[in-house]
Amino acid sequence: MEEILKNLPARAKDMKKENKKFFSKLRKRPPKDLDRLMLELHEEEFACTNCLECANCCKTTGPLFTQKDIERLARHFKMKPGNFIDEYLRIDEEGDYVLQQVPCPFLGADNYCSVYEQRPKACREYPHTDRKDFHKISAITIRNTAICPAAFNIVEKMKERLQ
Repeated sequence: MEEILKNLPARAKDMKKENKKFFSKLRKRPPKDLDRLMLELHEEEFACTNCLECANCCKTTGPLFTQKDIERLARHFKMKPGNFIDEYLRIDEEGDYVLQQVPCPFLGADNYCSVYEQRPKACREYPHTDRKDFHKISAITIRNTAICPAAFNIVEKMKERLQ
């Protein structure tokens, strides 16, 4: 896995121009069964991908926290939401709550998440490859191909099937 993660940013960068062109066409004329295809590709990939071997998303990026996420995690820690924000979060340049630091403070050395049942919505949905209207989130998907080997593989398989 270390070798895959070491090479992933360069592989994603090499594919970025091709992926942008592909997603541009996809946005203009998405196939009517795209959501079904994406769910199928997502399920196939995650049937053979163990996120606990990787956890690169938790090590290199942080999720956006919704108000519901903050309240749920604050309850989990028996804290007031304001105290949770002060201890763990900051406001980014777009006005969203994000982690003060990465890797995620809830990630253990064994790659297990200590707040897995209460984790933020963005973590629950990552890498967003099974989302409805997938063609509308091309920018985040292209970014995720440099972080998540599964997202990279899903996009490559999607291009094979749709081109």
